[in-house]
Amino acid sequence: METVIKDNWTQIIGFLRDNYDVLPVLYRTWFEPLEVISESETDVVVAVDESKQGDITSLLDRRYRIPLQTSIVAITDREVTVNFVTRNLSSEKTDGVSSYYNNSEEQKQKALEEKYPWLRLGHSFDNFVVSSSNSLAHAAAVAVAENPNGQVYNPLFLYSGPGLGKTHLMHSISRHIIEHHPEYKIRYTTSENFTNDVIESMRESKQNSTALPNLREKYRNVDVLLIDDIQFIIGKQSTLQEFFHTFEALFQTGKQLVISSDKPPSELEGLEDRYKTRFSSGLPVDIQPPDYETAMAILQIKQEQSDVKLEDDILSYIAENARHSIRELEGAYNKVILYSKLSRPGEQISKEMAENALKDFISDNQETMLTADYIIDVVCNHFNVDKERLLSERRTEDITVPRQICMYLCSQYTSLTQKVIAEKLNRRNHTTVNHGVNKIKDDMLVDNELQQTITILKKKLNVN
Repeated sequence: METVIKDNWTQIIGFLRDNYDVLPVLYRTWFEPLEVISESETDVVVAVDESKQGDITSLLDRRYRIPLQTSIVAITDREVTVNFVTRNLSSEKTDGVSSYYNNSEEQKQKALEEKYPWLRLGHSFDNFVVSSSNSLAHAAAVAVAENPNGQVYNPLFLYSGPGLGKTHLMHSISRHIIEHHPEYKIRYTTSENFTNDVIESMRESKQNSTALPNLREKYRNVDVLLIDDIQFIIGKQSTLQEFFHTFEALFQTGKQLVISSDKPPSELEGLEDRYKTRFSSGLPVDIQPPDYETAMAILQIKQEQSDVKLEDDILSYIAENARHSIRELEGAYNKVILYSKLSRPGEQISKEMAENALKDFISDNQETMLTADYIIDVVCNHFNVDKERLLSERRTEDITVPRQICMYLCSQYTSLTQKVIAEKLNRRNHTTVNHGVNKIKDDMLVDNELQQTITILKKKLNVN
């Protein structure tokens, strides 16, 4: 049997990507994992691996079947009908391991949610949008979820500002282990719940000698412990001490720990050095704010789940103005939808309506909100350069150019003096900054690639 379509599949989906404006994030998530499982003169069957891609079969059929058929004609000169089918290779591999899998999918999910209520939030690796701003954190989380034996990145320490996906990844790790490694006993909690448990056990211990042992049994008799927002137990000495003893008990016996915080361990003020050292001993990894491309991908996914459709210029407006965090981005999107339903029911949503809906949500002068630290973080993320190296004395081109771009952007989009910019970038004096700014200005006149880089960075920083 001929396999012309299968043999040219990479070129076919590449043609689809290039000619139908498929964002790179969606291309990697939706199209690269697809597999041609059979083809004939009139039909081709394409498999969606639900374990990797989620339940997107109907979405692909509705939105991309015709574009994919057109792409097949363009590459192979064959006119066929594309049929999408769902496969779940991971479920096949784990079939029979747990009683959960003997029930229907709906019954299984209900049973899981009763035992683990936070699963109702729906967070999973399938609906986590991966980009350069979070790819390392995502990869580390997947590695831990697939190998929860305490041998990979232990502890895994996720940190970022609020609303950037830490909890989503924590829940995704937990869900993956529950579904694919049911022999492992896990416990996910927040620092607030952990603190409440400690306080309650201390109160009960006055009348009940088993209260504290029961607390320790709850948190130490596990294979994987995940605790969210650890920064909130700093200063609560009894809680912190109990957690550290729990940490040590699990760590010393090879159990996996996953911790999240708003700052890296080294910057957690009020935390003793011994805790910082322990938390840093595995893999501390940060999550940056979403760039424009990622923001658009998140909004397009929300569009697929909504009965109200927004034009691309409105999505772009939201993505450009509300991407300090995913929470802010989704909040802005939801506000536009709600505004249209309440104030202009039945009308097509215009960009003007979106701007009115978000006038109190989005600052009219966001440029003044930029800081040197934020610019440095965005530039480091764009060039995949470690911040510590950028602030060092290194003068290699891969460091010098991003550093000079930081100088240029800081001088253009903050009110800082060159002396302060020099201090932020760990330079000796302002003359270095002056030279760097002028170098970028001069090079932009003749270097189209540099011009494009600056344009992309300005979009990421949301400046004109």
